[in-house]
Amino acid sequence: MDVGYHSYETESTHTAGKVITCKAAVAWGPGQPLVIEDVQVAPPQKMEVRVKVLFTSICHTDLSSWKGENEAQRAYPRILGHEAAGIVESVGEGVEDMKIGDHVIPFFQGECGTCICCRSRKTNLCQKFGVNPLKSVMVNDGKTRFSTMDGNPIFHFLNTSTFSQYTVLDSACLVKIDTKAPLEKMSLLSCGVSTGVGAAWNVANVQPGSSVAIFGLGAVGLAVAEGARVRGASKIIGVDINPSKFFKGKAVGITEFINPKDLDVPVHEKIGAITEGGVDYSFECVGNLEVLREAFLSTHTGWGLTVLLGIHPSPMLLPLHPMELFNGRQIVGSIFGGFKGKTQLPKLAEQCMCGTLNLDEFITHELPFHNINEAFQLLIEGKSLRCLLHL
Repeated sequence: MDVGYHSYETESTHTAGKVITCKAAVAWGPGQPLVIEDVQVAPPQKMEVRVKVLFTSICHTDLSSWKGENEAQRAYPRILGHEAAGIVESVGEGVEDMKIGDHVIPFFQGECGTCICCRSRKTNLCQKFGVNPLKSVMVNDGKTRFSTMDGNPIFHFLNTSTFSQYTVLDSACLVKIDTKAPLEKMSLLSCGVSTGVGAAWNVANVQPGSSVAIFGLGAVGLAVAEGARVRGASKIIGVDINPSKFFKGKAVGITEFINPKDLDVPVHEKIGAITEGGVDYSFECVGNLEVLREAFLSTHTGWGLTVLLGIHPSPMLLPLHPMELFNGRQIVGSIFGGFKGKTQLPKLAEQCMCGTLNLDEFITHELPFHNINEAFQLLIEGKSLRCLLHL
């Protein structure tokens, strides 16, 4: 979809500073079908931005939140969604790095640029706008920018809430990109692709000629493979119980596949046998403790590194004995692939535009926004990686 800057700027002059009524997919309770209905979206306050969402997609985090798997994180009614791309409709006081008509990508792991974490090169965390599943309101006033037509609040989600034709975000959770970048593909950089590619590049720092094992071949796992391929990994092993994922895996560089159901030995023993003792890097993208342990044991003693990407429910603890770390294996967690959204995502978008990364393989379905429940079902059944919704 190509939206001209000048035409959209003209359109926005009629809505800036006013409440906008638009369509949104509202979650009213755990596991209940999302309801497409009219909602009111308030103007952005200080250091906030209101965005017209053009494309959004569904991640497993949206799925688990929609199901209400963690009772402590429940908040209804709520507008979910955190992968998207759109155009700035209006900006609040103090926003200087974006203007009406800019093409933007939202991201759940904010970057304020001033806190001790944002100033450090050692982390991509942010003390003020870091991801917080319990957060359901805006930082400025502790209130929502969404409301029902009769004025009742609708809660926010992961700093983004992209299942709406318009959304309001803190400017720390939004970045301007090149207007030549295809927005429908750039939406993938909001979460899945950035999380996987960044885990390979920023967190593990995969080296040329190295070996990699990826446990779980959803969008994040396949993005890890894409990142490892670009870095020159010589052996990329994909592990998944769904054999339909293997065909897609070949397209992003996976060289060997293992279906645990086909083995009569633990996965780590199989990997050890085909890699002379284990891989250099393993990535756990499932959120399962047994899988995490297999990923850890599949790495080589002395230097193996396991990167944890799966979302594990509380109160689960690491399935490791402290003494196992004395064998030289390491384990580290990764959020948003170690990327700092404001300072690093524009460069990643450029790499996608020039063909360094191939995003086409990740969009398996496209549907109109009002078919969002169908898109959820595709993900539940394991039939889609990313279903792109057109708003």
